[in-house]
Amino acid sequence: MSQEKKRYTDADLLEFKELINNKLKEAQEHYALLIASLSHSDDHGTDDTGRTFNMMEDGSETLSREEVAQLAARQEKFIQNLQNALIRIENKTYGVCRITNKLIPKERLRLVPHATMSVDAKNAQNR
Repeated sequence: MSQEKKRYTDADLLEFKELINNKLKEAQEHYALLIASLSHSDDHGTDDTGRTFNMMEDGSETLSREEVAQLAARQEKFIQNLQNALIRIENKTYGVCRITNKLIPKERLRLVPHATMSVDAKNAQNR
């Protein structure tokens, strides 16, 4: 009778840690760019153009800023999820489905390294 693995090996965890650290660095750089774009002056050289044009610019500028703010919020959540995955690696609970307590396949974790549920558990939850 074969015994089902309860957790990933230390070597596996090290591989995932490296993957997550790379994604985390990339995500933090992207987040910094989004925040920087929100904090820059919005002067696009339209001071001497007509009032109607300025009003249109202000409207599209507000929408664009809202979209960037939403992207920044999503990126911040992604960063937090990656950091939580690193904590699970340190606790040696990384890769274990929080619903079924079975190992999440490596292929899924390589694609979604912050996953906490197997595809089956996720699909069952969405029904």
